[in-house]
This record gives sequence, structure tokens and C-alpha cells, in this order.
Amino acid sequence: MSDPKVLSTSRDRVGECPVWSVAEQALYWVDIEGRHIHRFDWASQTQQTWNTAERVGCIALTDRLGASGGVVAAMETGIFAVKFLAQPEVSVTLIAGITHPMSNMRFNDGRCDRQGRFWVSTMCMDMSLAAPVGGLYCLDEEGLSPARVSGLITPNGLAFSADGLMAYLSDSHPAVQKIWVFDVEPDTGALMNRREFVDMTTLPGRPDGAAMDVEGCYWICGNDAGLVHRFAPTGELLRSVAIPVSKPSMCAFGGPYLDVLFVTSILPGAIAYEQAGLNGAVFALDGGVRGLPEPLFSRFPVSRF
Repeated sequence: MSDPKVLSTSRDRVGECPVWSVAEQALYWVDIEGRHIHRFDWASQTQQTWNTAERVGCIALTDRLGASGGVVAAMETGIFAVKFLAQPEVSVTLIAGITHPMSNMRFNDGRCDRQGRFWVSTMCMDMSLAAPVGGLYCLDEEGLSPARVSGLITPNGLAFSADGLMAYLSDSHPAVQKIWVFDVEPDTGALMNRREFVDMTTLPGRPDGAAMDVEGCYWICGNDAGLVHRFAPTGELLRSVAIPVSKPSMCAFGGPYLDVLFVTSILPGAIAYEQAGLNGAVFALDGGVRGLPEPLFSRFPVSRF
């Protein structure tokens, strides 16, 4: 594997949710605490940045927002259609609101499944409380579902198998550090047969954001350990890839042949933004295997779009 190279021109406070657009040949990602959505164009090797009023936990690609482009973004108070205007401005339309079970909560990790649904999770922003009030929700034509999984502290690690019949989910809080796998009923999105996939308490790093490759293997960032782990479908650890920062946060496959592994990262709280160095950068490296194309969100609530 090649050494990780810095892709981004900026440094994020909490870089997350890289998603590769095959149609645009571009990488999107967010800075949650910076309240930014970024786009890196592969052909021109240039980066664009837009600002949002709320923290953006995760985004999904869609082709339903017009020629100027945009994404679907899960923020603090709901899920929004975000249309890009002249940098750094955006136009925002609410798709589905949420009533959190307590204050100081936001959306966190999210991914589209193979059927075009947007799965999103929530968490209390004060991780020191270890509050199990987070949940996993699903957005489709019926709107935002009740929590499909509840009792989560810091949900992460969402990924779906190539056939859409399995879903992966982690809880990266230090008190949990588990990865689970579910069977998925593809027509309804029902999650069944939850079981433990990997206990990360025995491995370096907390289980953060994840991606799947074409061989059915699951890649997940080992936050606090500077690693990205690759697990076989059986849960066996196959490889750990070093990233030159302590807090890699989420990974995604992209590039013209879907064989580039992109990794976002977080600026540790003890380091001042002016001394970020490589912390908060987005890295790119040869993954040694191809990933799966990112599905588009297509299941907009009928009352909205």
C-alpha cells in the first residue's frame, strides 16, 4: 500500500463523512464543529467549501437538487436539502425534523443503503455524560422513522454489504467500543438478528467511521490509534493501515477506479487550530482493493420533494 498523502487544503476540527461522487468525480466531506461542507474535484485538484448554520453530522449524495448541485445533510435539528450557492453560501430546505430525547444532541454518522434510503444516527454532544440516548433512524418516502436501534452513546461505523442484505453499526464511546452486524430486509429496511461482529476493546483504537470493499471486507477507523482496520466478513482482522495522525475518523473508497482510500481526521482538543499540522487533514492512499460506489439518496418523503 502507498503512504497516505494529504488531499485537503484545509484542516478540520472534526472531519467526517467522506463520500465519493462517481458522477462528478469528486469527494465530499464535512467538518462537524467547523460547520463546513467540503468538495474536492479530482480533475482540477481544487477544494471548495460551504458554511452551514448548524453542525453537519453526515451527508448523502443525490441527483434531485438541480444543476447547481447540493447534498442531503443531517444536522442538529433535522435533515435538510442543502443547495450550493456561491461559496461559502448555501440554500437550506428542511426535509424531516427530529425531536431529540434530551438537549445538546445532533445527528452523527450516516450512510445510504443500496435501496436509496438514508440511515442516520444521533448522539449527545457531551460524550463525558456517556448518555445512551442516541438512536439509528431511517429516512425514506414515509419520512424519518422512529429509532430502529436505540440505547447508543456514540453511534458510528454505518456500512452496507454490496447486496444490501447486511448492515454494520458501531458505538465508538470508550465505554462500549463494539461493532455489530444486522440482517436487512431489503424491501422494508427492517433490521434483524443483531449480533456482535467485532469487540474493539481488545484492539487499538475506538471504532469510528467505516466503508466496505468489493471483497465484502469492512474497513473502520481506529480513532485514537492512528489506524484503519480491515476486517474479513467473519470478523477476522486482516490488516491495519497507519495514518499519520492520532484520530482518523471515517474512511471511504473513491477515485476514478474506486481504489483510493480517503480518510478524514479530527483535530485533538488539546492542540490549537494554529498548530494543527496534519491533524484534521483528509488523506488519500492506495487501498489495494476497490470499494463500492456510494448510493444516491432517492427516497425523498413524498410530501417534500
